[in-house]
Formats: sequence, structure tokens, C-alpha cells
Amino acid sequence: MAERFIGSTEHKRLFCKMFVDTHIPFKTSDISWPELDPEATARLKAMPIWTEAVNTELETGIKVKSLGESEKDPVMAEAVRLNGYEEQRHYELLLALTKRYQIPIELRPVPPVEKKPLWAFMRVGYAECFDSFFAFGLFHFAAKSGFFPNALVDLFEPVMQEEARHILFFANWTAYNHVRKPRWLRPAHVFENGLAASVQAVNRLKMALDVGGGEVDENFMMNAHESFGDISPREFIEKCLSESDRRMSRYDPRLLRPRLVPNTARFVLKFLSKQKPHPAPTA
Repeated sequence: MAERFIGSTEHKRLFCKMFVDTHIPFKTSDISWPELDPEATARLKAMPIWTEAVNTELETGIKVKSLGESEKDPVMAEAVRLNGYEEQRHYELLLALTKRYQIPIELRPVPPVEKKPLWAFMRVGYAECFDSFFAFGLFHFAAKSGFFPNALVDLFEPVMQEEARHILFFANWTAYNHVRKPRWLRPAHVFENGLAASVQAVNRLKMALDVGGGEVDENFMMNAHESFGDISPREFIEKCLSESDRRMSRYDPRLLRPRLVPNTARFVLKFLSKQKPHPAPTA
């Protein structure tokens, strides 16, 4: 891809058009939630993610919509507002799921409208890059192992692909804005992006260190391990990479792909053993 394409009007139109054209219209209120057996319902309730997931999607939607409302470029504004709408829909979807299966959650106060929408969007974008990359692998193993019932896998597959679109849009949005800035401002933009990415990396590390701190978390980690099988760290990261590549392969090759998290994962793989884990014991 010619370097002059990045940051051009054609580039902007392409990644914005991709986002708008691949939007799947549906309403959360139209979803028919499947009946789950007691065991499947118990597995859902044992997952220590629901409070954080629901609140994060609500807060993300507010931050993205604030940028869409302040964006002056009509082409960009349409795509960003649609991004915010989808994030709001993710919140509504998760909230409806927790109500349907009686999963207890604690809602945080609704945050105020962002005063710095550009900075907020950058933080949200890098957070989604981290979360989506690992979610791709987890979703694969959860579906393959039967940890999630097939009916829920089918229901959430479009949502997973929406997350792929979000981070693809973000990667191109970041590159476009970088090139459009005067050359003397680009180092500051690189620093700002690096700071936003670092903040999200630290946040994700804190969340990872908190897992297992309570009885529910320990039970979830144990049950998930038994349900997924004995998956090595290397196998998990390799699957995250292959699933990320698979989901991104649907889109125009001229568009930039998210690189920060996949490249970091490839670097980590160099230090992980290639030894295959022993198969999980069968009942």
C-alpha cells in the first residue's frame, strides 16, 4: 500500500465507509434469549466479568458518542456516531443478558459527558485493542469446549465481529489523524498515543492481578480451566493471533490492521515454551 494513501481523503472515506457498510442493524429488544439448562446458567453466573463488562460498555458508549457529536468532518462524524451507537447497544445487550439469566451486577453512576473527547476516544480505542485481542481467543475456546451454549455463541458472534471492526476503525483513525497533523506536531501525537496505550496496558495489568482475589473468581478460573481443557499460554496466544487475523481478513487489504497488541504477543511468544500441555483428564 502506497504510503501517500494513509492520511488521504480516499483513506478516510475507505475506513469510514467500511464501518458504515458493515453495520448490522438489530435491536436488543428483538432478541429471543434461549432457554439454558441449570448447569449452563450456573457457568454464566460464575463468570466474574459481568459488572465490569456492563459498566465498561456503558462508559465506552458515552465517550465515543461525545467524539461523534464534536467531530466537524461529516464523513468521520457519521462513522464515529455509529461506533458510539454500537457500544451503547453492547451495553444494552449485556444488561439484558444479566437480567434474563438473573446474574447480579452493580451499576456504577453514569459518567458525565467527556470534556476532552479526543483523549477519551484514544483511551477507549487502545483499551478495546487489548480487550478484543484476548476476547477473540477466549471466545474461540469457550465455543469449542461447550463452555458457552451454542445458542449464545451464535448470538454473540456478530458482537465479536463488531469489536473487530471497532479496533480496525481505530487503527486507521489514529494513522489518518497522525498524518494529517503538521510535521512539527507529529512527535507530540506519537507521545499522546503512546501515553494512551500505556495507561490502558497498566489498567489491564491491574485487572489481571485482581483476578482470583475472591471466592467467585477462584471458582470461575478453576471451572473454566476444566471446561476449556489444559491450554498452555503459548497455545492461547497463538489462537488469539490466528483469530485476530481471521476476523480482520474480511476487510479491504488497503486498511491498516491493529499492530500494537499482536506484535507484543508475537514478541512474548519467543519466550514461551513450545511444549504441548498434557490433555485434560476426562470424567
